[in-house]
Amino acid sequence: MSGANVAVFGATGAVGVEMLKILEERNFPVENLRLLASRGERTVRWRGGDYAVEAIGPAGFEGVDVALFAVEGDVSREWAPVAVKSGAVVIDNSSAFRMAPEVPLVVPEVNPEDIATHRGIIANPNCSTIIAVVALDPLHRAAGIRRLIASTYQAVSGAGRQGVEELEKQTRAYAEGNINPEVSAFQYQIAFNLIPHIDAFAEGDYTKEELKMRNESRKILHCPDLRVSATCVRVPVMRSHSEALTIETERPLSPDEARALLSDAKGVKLVDAPAEKAYPMPLFASDQDLIHVGRVRRDESAEDPSRALTLWVCGDQIRKGAATNAVQIAEIVWREKAKTRGLIEDPSTP
Repeated sequence: MSGANVAVFGATGAVGVEMLKILEERNFPVENLRLLASRGERTVRWRGGDYAVEAIGPAGFEGVDVALFAVEGDVSREWAPVAVKSGAVVIDNSSAFRMAPEVPLVVPEVNPEDIATHRGIIANPNCSTIIAVVALDPLHRAAGIRRLIASTYQAVSGAGRQGVEELEKQTRAYAEGNINPEVSAFQYQIAFNLIPHIDAFAEGDYTKEELKMRNESRKILHCPDLRVSATCVRVPVMRSHSEALTIETERPLSPDEARALLSDAKGVKLVDAPAEKAYPMPLFASDQDLIHVGRVRRDESAEDPSRALTLWVCGDQIRKGAATNAVQIAEIVWREKAKTRGLIEDPSTP
């Protein structure tokens, strides 16, 4: 079949670069590719060809079927309506539209059916939320999660290239005896330290990152009454976020039942053999798309331990937590567009 006309806006940033990598890895049917950024004047190599990066402008989305946005929220708010008016479906990685009632917030392993409700914009969730809900959804479907306590351990690459560079510089400086290295990307030294502060503080002294986990999980799981308390922490790890998740469920769910559900779940790799020292770690969860889940056990502190579990989760926040999730959404969007145009056969048509 003929391919899609695809635009990547923010093509030179960390997530934009990863989107291009994922498009190639997954053999997305790209007919024409347009790379956009705040400034042009450079080229990017993709599928053996050189593509010029164009400066964003009013005509940037003309003829585009699917536009992958990897830009800041204020930029998305300005340009997403322009792209939609041009006929493109926008898949936006920022927080600009995530909680808008008319915009679906989608993790394809969890709620792909919500894509059909879009009005031109589909929101990609926060990376920590994606990692959590991929692991939680099969348990929620089986037993109904009513409460979630989440503690995240978030890699420096979640703050972009500057976060990675800062950890590298501070580690070298510390090894050379400089115990007061330069700080710019984070609030404090990140090398050999943990910082329980990601994004700005907001209501109830929770950070915006923590509130994103609460609000986005409710929307994706279609569970508006889900009780969530999150603590989000930046850690000196280069890549892949880790999360300790404790859940309370409506119905009893044993660790063995949970493991069976997780072993069959889409997008999940069960790594849970403590006696063999097998458990998820960011070292092994990086540069791939599966969410690694392990350390599944009862929460013995709960009033009813038969309805409470604790698990440990790791996932690559640049890939599945951002770029891959967006491309997976794009695949579904394009499949439906191609059916509408008669480019592929619709099996539901008699």
